[in-house]
Amino acid sequence: MSVKVENLEKNMAKITAEIPADKLEKAVQASYVRNKNRFNIPGFRRGKAPRKIIEKMYGATIFYEEAIEEVLPECYEEAAKESGLDIVSDPKYSLESMEPGQPVVYSVEVATRPEVELGAYKGIELTKHTVRIKKEDIQHEIEQERAKNVAQVTVDREAKPTDITVIDYEGFVDGEAFRGGKGENHPLTIGSGQFIPGFEDQVIGHKAGDEFDVNVTFPEDYHAKELAGKEAVFKVAVKEVKENQLPEIDDEFASEVSEFDTLKEWEADIKKNLTIQKKAEFRQEQEEEACAILVENATFELPDAMVETYARQLMNQQAERMQQSGFSMQQYLQLMNMTVDDMLESMKQTAEKQLSARLVLCAIAKAEGIEPTDEDFDKEIEEMSKAYDMEIEKLKTLMGETGVAEMRRDMSVQNALNFVIDNAKEVAKKEEKKDEAEAEEKPAKKAAKKPAAKKSTKKAAEEAEAEAPAEKPAKKPAAKKTAAKKTTKKAAEEEA
Repeated sequence: MSVKVENLEKNMAKITAEIPADKLEKAVQASYVRNKNRFNIPGFRRGKAPRKIIEKMYGATIFYEEAIEEVLPECYEEAAKESGLDIVSDPKYSLESMEPGQPVVYSVEVATRPEVELGAYKGIELTKHTVRIKKEDIQHEIEQERAKNVAQVTVDREAKPTDITVIDYEGFVDGEAFRGGKGENHPLTIGSGQFIPGFEDQVIGHKAGDEFDVNVTFPEDYHAKELAGKEAVFKVAVKEVKENQLPEIDDEFASEVSEFDTLKEWEADIKKNLTIQKKAEFRQEQEEEACAILVENATFELPDAMVETYARQLMNQQAERMQQSGFSMQQYLQLMNMTVDDMLESMKQTAEKQLSARLVLCAIAKAEGIEPTDEDFDKEIEEMSKAYDMEIEKLKTLMGETGVAEMRRDMSVQNALNFVIDNAKEVAKKEEKKDEAEAEEKPAKKAAKKPAAKKSTKKAAEEAEAEAPAEKPAKKPAAKKTAAKKTTKKAAEEEA
């Protein structure tokens, strides 16, 4: 029986093929050898009963299920190649006929790669992003590094909020010490909430050498039931008070935390890195925006089986990542209060989005003849070999023909996306357009107000101050006031 292909709806296809009788027979015999010890046949020692006797007692196809599971994947792979279909989903098997001594006829339903009718993809409009690194952005990075280098310094003063105190303490309820209520040289950060409510507040205002009582009431839901809701007195002695001291932001600090000798050089490097980071973020946003537009403009039908297959691949990839970090999928599902089916459904949304973009970009690559050069491919393979610390040829062998082909397709997809963005029209955001329009209007407003020189000096100064942009330094409005005064004086002289 040759392979038969039937095209179904929504880019699905049915492949009907058979497992040859001789191949099936070998698999059945192997299954008998593996399982014969399971059968206890009267008149035979366990494991010694002939296959025909077992088949007579339990059915002629007793070993067929395991045998078919063994040979079906290989037979399907051959049938899939012969079908000539571009299959993009896991197969769903069905047995059509199974008779002893005869080939097993089976069918497989698979999804095939959809045909894409491209819409507009050249000259699409994408949001223009302008990289602006503010002083506050640079200062934020510096402050983060500064916080990492905080020092705890002993101080000779009363404790304040956020200080670190070293204390001895012992708690009593109804005059009796209770278990777990005593500690020595205990570091307590004021405001950390480490102790029961009210305790830390009463440490504030005390310094090293002070001994005092702290009166508190245990919460009603306290974990130790014998103490819940009880009033307690803690005998406290402050041994030490420390404060967090941040380093000065200067050349010395810059040289300690970076490879640069001066603060100015370090700030320049921070700005450079933030610029690179922002550009990468904006590029990713543009890529996502472009993909959404391309998918919206194109026409195709995505098979459900294709989406489900890819969603399962995404789940497996996430499970592998979690396992590498010592976290199981089961733990994750419990934490998120989800079932496997819930997670699969959520993954389907991501799968549909990614597959849709990939299909359209593949179609664009084909339409434009976009393919990676051998030089680009070899460079990519070389980088992968370095990342995996593996010889290039060994890596190619592990990838196989399918892996190499998929990698080339990935590169074509990325190159197609680059082509679309390079040929797109960048359009400023509405906010940026508004800012640009306001910037153009301001000079016109100022020019229109110049003739009004006869106004009082005070009023002219107020108007000049109102016109000054809020983001400019405070000194500039003052300069405008001076200019207004000069204008008023000159006008008065002219009138005279």
